Amino acid sequence: VQLQASGGGLVQPGSSLRLSCAASGFAVDDYAIGWFRQAPGKEREGVSCITRRGGRNYYVDSVRGRFTISRDNAKNTVYLQMNSLKPEDTAAYYCVMGGYLCASSPSAFNTWGQGTLVTVSS
Repeated sequence: VQLQASGGGLVQPGSSLRLSCAASGFAVDDYAIGWFRQAPGKEREGVSCITRRGGRNYYVDSVRGRFTISRDNAKNTVYLQMNSLKPEDTAAYYCVMGGYLCASSPSAFNTWGQGTLVTVSS
């Protein structure tokens, strides 16, 4: 069971990025898949999550309306489309898998991919 995150980079404020989380060893549609981020000197923060079988999507208030989580079952991949990026979005982003439901606590997710770094700076 593995998660492979990609798509990070250095962008200017107001730009967009799409993060990808490719899964292997399980079907992304069978579990809740989430994105956490961690900025230097800060705790990990839950950003977004999609429940099993696409029931519901969740977003932290600071990204709601700018970020969109989606799932492509054929590619077994979950995406995080990030628009109108701000410097405060700068962080390492991690995709995670847990049970069937979303949660805000990192401890609810037992499988973590490696981080992909997003830097928003002018």
